[in-house]
Amino acid sequence: MERTFLMIKPDGVQRGLIGRIVSRLEDKGFKLVGGKFVTATEEQAKRHYAEHEGKAFYDNLISFITSGPVFAMVWEGDDIITISRMVIGKTKVTEAQPGTIRGDFANHTPLNLIHGSDSVESAEREIANFFDENELSVYDKNISAWI
Repeated sequence: MERTFLMIKPDGVQRGLIGRIVSRLEDKGFKLVGGKFVTATEEQAKRHYAEHEGKAFYDNLISFITSGPVFAMVWEGDDIITISRMVIGKTKVTEAQPGTIRGDFANHTPLNLIHGSDSVESAEREIANFFDENELSVYDKNISAWI
């Protein structure tokens, strides 16, 4: 089972979209195994966006992601990295298709609501940056066994 890191950014939190975004991921059949409301530290932000260091938008990116709380999440599912990125939509808002999170809710590219890991390696690094292993749950979806 593959894991990915998803993070609702400060704009998504401030616009009150956490529930709607989480619902879309649950509706897709993914399993939430970790989630927390946190304000990223500058150090976490720099580790998270290390591949963008030196780019013109880097400083603004760090300032934005640390400007308020985010909702950090770990999800599980088959091919979840690829599929969750399809559900999220393209980074550029003008390229995000209707029916995706960004296509339906985002209105400005830097304020594109959500981050999603782009590879298994990125997911592992990003999960470790925001979560301790004991903060992640291991469980089966078997609620009907209790009826």
